[in-house]
Amino acid sequence: MSTTTAPLSTTTSTLITNIASLVTNDHHLPGTSGDDPLGRMRNAAVVIEGDRIAWVGAAREAPATDSRVDAEGRALLPGFVDSHSHLVFAGDRTEEFGARMSGRPYTAGGIRTTVEATRAATDEQLAATLARHVREAVRQGTTTLETKSGYGLTVEDEARALRIAEAQVDEVTYLGAHVVPPEYADDPDGYVDLVTGPMLDACALHARWVDVFCERGAFDEDQARAVLTAGIARGLVPRVHAGQLGPGPGVRLAVELDAASADHCTHLSDADVDALAGSRTVATLLPGCEFSTRSPYPDARRLLDAGVTVALSTDCNPGSSYTSSMPFCIALAVREMGMTPDEAVRAATAGGAAALRRIDVGRVTPGARADLVLLDAPSHVHLAYRPGVPLVAAVWQHGTRVL
Repeated sequence: MSTTTAPLSTTTSTLITNIASLVTNDHHLPGTSGDDPLGRMRNAAVVIEGDRIAWVGAAREAPATDSRVDAEGRALLPGFVDSHSHLVFAGDRTEEFGARMSGRPYTAGGIRTTVEATRAATDEQLAATLARHVREAVRQGTTTLETKSGYGLTVEDEARALRIAEAQVDEVTYLGAHVVPPEYADDPDGYVDLVTGPMLDACALHARWVDVFCERGAFDEDQARAVLTAGIARGLVPRVHAGQLGPGPGVRLAVELDAASADHCTHLSDADVDALAGSRTVATLLPGCEFSTRSPYPDARRLLDAGVTVALSTDCNPGSSYTSSMPFCIALAVREMGMTPDEAVRAATAGGAAALRRIDVGRVTPGARADLVLLDAPSHVHLAYRPGVPLVAAVWQHGTRVL
């Protein structure tokens, strides 16, 4: 009688055990409470196999593995999902920041300063700057990162920004419609034609998303709709910069076009909130921007109470939010935006995943990508309780310990 034996797996397994508090974002897992959106477990353990989560449960029930990591009674949570950043750039806007701190208001016009520097930079310089910021983000617990073009604003410069970005980050967004560049100042509709024509042709293969800054000083509703619908026709999924500088049509347009996210959402009407609550468009809040521009913070409590899915992100960029720290944004959201620590952590993990329409990140559950953050603290609440303290003790990304 013959027998068939399955080939032995060559994938190594790692047990992380003695976890005081585990945030899973999956309240359906055994050992979690059905009414706890964070799906917390006490005295827990996690098994990684390859780049995936293989098992989650009580430490006393953990299976045998090839290696073992003792969490020493600390907290473990999903890697942060930073769903909004602008990291392909050159130059520095320190003087602008200093002037703003002296009382000058923020406007969209400062973007053009970065455009000039970015156009003058080499590919190598842009790639090195991006790599430095990616490393910086990972050190602070970010394991999934989106970034955009938008500082080139020519066909060649936008395309090269996206090529550089796709080599280093998970999610890439085409933002040719960031602002109208100086050479089109007298012909903004001509620039929209460029963004929806030759520039889109050069960029569509390098991006998953299309974005537009629908704001005074940038693009109006008709222009924004033209940009987004052109991107949709080329297979890109829309997202919108909406309601940052004042009330406007951005949120309404985002919901109309089933955008994955409406980002900023600082100035919202009741109709905007209702529209978001009745849609699958995520409201991505960017408190680093309000901190750096001395602007009013979004009212996260209003959105959450209405049932809107909320994400937190850094908006890391050289002009209005030069931070790559998701822990800092969590602390700001709790202190300034009416969020509880639980809500802020969920928004920085599962919320960011929803804004990227991902189910494989932002959770610690079997089958999810093994992206994990170990805190030098017994609870995720310390992210807001101890602002500014470097609490990230270890990071796993795609199942590999990178910090």
